Amino acid sequence: MDISKAITSDLYLEDILRLIVMVTAKVTGVEICSLWLIDETVSPPMIRLKATQAIDSNYVRDRSLSLNEGVVGYVATHKCPLIIKDVLKESKFKEKEMAGKLGLVSMLSVPLQVKDEKVIGVFNCFTAHPHEFSETDVIMITTVANQAALAILNTELMVKTKVVQEELETRKLVERAKEVLMHRRNKTGEEAYSWIRKRSMDTRKSMRCVAEAILLSEELE
Repeated sequence: MDISKAITSDLYLEDILRLIVMVTAKVTGVEICSLWLIDETVSPPMIRLKATQAIDSNYVRDRSLSLNEGVVGYVATHKCPLIIKDVLKESKFKEKEMAGKLGLVSMLSVPLQVKDEKVIGVFNCFTAHPHEFSETDVIMITTVANQAALAILNTELMVKTKVVQEELETRKLVERAKEVLMHRRNKTGEEAYSWIRKRSMDTRKSMRCVAEAILLSEELE
């Protein structure tokens, strides 16, 4: 319920992801929860740690793996959950030294999938003692992972919508400022637009700021 409320709120994505791992760790009683996201802005894509409730510096440091590395890489590419009884004995698990220091034993890792079944990340749960993750555990953690994927998707759509709205508002302001310059300085539409753009570059301010200044000066006269 907490996660669902967060997804429909105005919280930033980082806050939502942090809440998801904190709530999951509290409800399930696991030692560490972590959420990894695939970064497609680099080539080849990497998967990076984005949220955890752990406070140990060994775990929270900046961490990333390629998609053919480790448990998270395996789960992301195979699109299926993976249960590990003992991470220290699992060849796919690459951070055995860290796990030994933190006393991590069993692990459940599930993919974050959106509606079209595209995997955008991985959700991990670790216990500090040997644990047999049940089918119910897998279903619950998978549900949480899918909610996290939904939160990420919604946030991306929200950001895109805001960007589009801001762009449309900027265009309207620039058009109004152009009309002011055309009337006040007897410029053509193209000349007025070029003047605004040059002023923006010279002052290192956005065209929106320049347009707003022109409109403000018009109102004061």
